[in-house]
Amino acid sequence: MGRPTVRDLLNLKGVRQLTEVLVRTEEEATACEEAGIDLLITVAGEQARKIRAAAPNTFLTMGILYGDCASPTEAVRAGFLALKDGADAVYACMSIPYIAAMAQEGIPVVGHVGLVPQKRTWTGGFRAVGKTAAEALSVYEATLAHQEAGAFAVEMEVVPEQVAEAISKRTEMLVISMGSGKGCDAQYLFAEDILGTNRGHVPRHAKVYRNLAGELDRIQQERVQAFREYQADVLKGTFPDAKNTVGVKSEEYDEFLRKLPPI
Repeated sequence: MGRPTVRDLLNLKGVRQLTEVLVRTEEEATACEEAGIDLLITVAGEQARKIRAAAPNTFLTMGILYGDCASPTEAVRAGFLALKDGADAVYACMSIPYIAAMAQEGIPVVGHVGLVPQKRTWTGGFRAVGKTAAEALSVYEATLAHQEAGAFAVEMEVVPEQVAEAISKRTEMLVISMGSGKGCDAQYLFAEDILGTNRGHVPRHAKVYRNLAGELDRIQQERVQAFREYQADVLKGTFPDAKNTVGVKSEEYDEFLRKLPPI
């Protein structure tokens, strides 16, 4: 089966849960594809092109950084550049006119509702959004606004599970849950949280499946020790030895010395 299309994904709404992972390296992208992860997301740019090549058969969303576009026209341009780089869709934490401008040009767009980290000052910081009826209704209205603007999906971040499920049932879009429960259409985590390479705060909604940070620490210590041993061998005169050098026949060397000026 080839790489899924937007229509393929929309046809899975209500059929089964999808999985999405934010990746930052080619190795993570390759591992996700081999593991059967449905959706990848990464930041648009040079690294995104490498990730596209590393996971050619997985649906890839490239994110446009918040603040990089100062008008709907710039958003459209950035969206087309992402598609040119191999994106299947564009993630845009932008206002509705920007979303609509891209969608009108046929660019598949993923919006963002609920806790939007870049706009957290308006909702009281890093906290759940939608715990009151008024807030829940505002999340619903924001979701519908994205649908009407032409987005095919929204990331719904840290919204109460019951609220997220009720909204998901009332929209044709895919609702991608980041900490918003099983009632959405897809679950989304960062690779660094899954792999345990995140050395900072692990969000409540994340689940750590490996402790690769410990492995990386061990590998770093192995690097340090190897470099120490190399330096010690040089200082002791045990490196390089005959296995690491190239010899010359004695008669050729003697002739070479005869042709050199005296020291």
